[in-house]
Amino acid sequence: MKDFDVLIVGSGLAGLSAALHLAPTHRVAILTKRSMTDGSSGWAQGGIAAVLGEGDSFASHVDDTLVAGAGLSDLEATRFVVEHAPESIAWLRELGVPFSQEEGQLHLTREGGHSARRIVHVTDATGAAVQRTLIDRVRRTPNIEVFEQHTLVDLITSRKLGQAAQNTCLGLYALDEATDEVITFRAPQTILATGGAGKVYLYTTNPDTATGDGIAAAWRAGCRVTNMEFIQFHPTCLYHPLVKSFLITEAVRGEGGRLLLPDGTRFMPAHDARAELAPRDVVARAIDFEMKKHGLDCVYLDISHQPPAFVREHFPNIHARCLELGIDITRQPIPVVPAAHYTCGGIHTDLAGRTDLAGLHAVGETAYTGLHGANRLASNSLVECMVFARAASQDIRATPLPGPPPVPAWDESRVTDADEAVVISHNWDELRRFMWDYVGIVRTNKRLERAAHRIRLLQEEIQEFYANFHITRDLLELRNLVTVADLIVKSAQARHESRGLHFSRDYPKMQDIARPTVLTPPL
Repeated sequence: MKDFDVLIVGSGLAGLSAALHLAPTHRVAILTKRSMTDGSSGWAQGGIAAVLGEGDSFASHVDDTLVAGAGLSDLEATRFVVEHAPESIAWLRELGVPFSQEEGQLHLTREGGHSARRIVHVTDATGAAVQRTLIDRVRRTPNIEVFEQHTLVDLITSRKLGQAAQNTCLGLYALDEATDEVITFRAPQTILATGGAGKVYLYTTNPDTATGDGIAAAWRAGCRVTNMEFIQFHPTCLYHPLVKSFLITEAVRGEGGRLLLPDGTRFMPAHDARAELAPRDVVARAIDFEMKKHGLDCVYLDISHQPPAFVREHFPNIHARCLELGIDITRQPIPVVPAAHYTCGGIHTDLAGRTDLAGLHAVGETAYTGLHGANRLASNSLVECMVFARAASQDIRATPLPGPPPVPAWDESRVTDADEAVVISHNWDELRRFMWDYVGIVRTNKRLERAAHRIRLLQEEIQEFYANFHITRDLLELRNLVTVADLIVKSAQARHESRGLHFSRDYPKMQDIARPTVLTPPL
């Protein structure tokens, strides 16, 4: 048994921010299934949206977010994030994040869907710089203990233990990969900051850790999930056979990048008046359309008309990475394809990050706050992490701390070692392929039915495996991905319209009234 005041699952910007806010008053454990640097936050290139420039306003940022969200963004949540964004930037600057400057002032860039320059950034590697700064601070902060290589197995709840009182989160079980043992962590407060679920798709910009662990665990524990059909596909992921997906930031289009067919024809103006600066869902569908129409493997993003010095200064990491692959972006266009990028839905929370389960908060991409609606506006994700990490921390600090609850240790007395681990890798591959084919950028009723049928078969097989054999990280991630895939398909089947990131050929029109898709787990 390991006892803490607060357990935080996830070491991205949301989890680290919450830990730093709580450390002065609470004993905090951060659990992360790989190393501290392996989450999605460190991969964020573009920056963080906040109203800081002359002529910009909260109202404008709110309006841009609502437009991108296609009528489904919650107004109260949107105002909450936008109005607290500048103080979040100030907090990061106090911690020492080296934001890019120009003539002594923060350099603000512009991205698709924004009506003003309001993106604070560290060249084209904002997430990495922020993560380095926060990880260094966390490692030097008393009251924070970090458990790397610890994978969440499940939340411990009073209902699962047969207790009659209000269903409450009492802690969690985690697999320690160093010892191959399941450890019991007890705490009166737990924060899920586990990121999204991009790995449910064959092509994604996300790291291998993005397997929907928090969403699946919260669902099993009795929490509602909302708007899981809205998976954002980033329009511009590097297309190259020798490397894993590498994101080409939105800022390339913000600084004049043009999308071209192989013959050099620019196609975005024919799809939307905003051309390359249209929201991501519009651009991703346009690329998907052109690729299918012309039978293309990719399209091209060209920034070579800008001066070489400008390109190298603004996009040094993209320039260097592409150069390693023989692509000089100062002279050549970049081959790109859409890829699963961001989970707009998630665990249903309020403005304090509280879930339906007492003692459990959710923050960051794993949560549904209402901010993103049917499509996330570029660079609104990192600021959401910080705003709600602070809000959840304040809520926890205002809550009296009870003593550690009595919980049982993990029991694996009736399981054996798996005889064929190939079952896991085969099912993992099958799941990601049919989700890409049937539940991707463009959907139909028939495709969703096919996906649902295959999910049911996989669930039965995986549950049998989970019940009878020693658990591994691969098995836990597959179990969570199948749960998340089921939630995505159920949500997509419930939405009889096309809105934002959810586009259905069977329901191509948008309904007059926008309603979120809320799923409630069976008791």
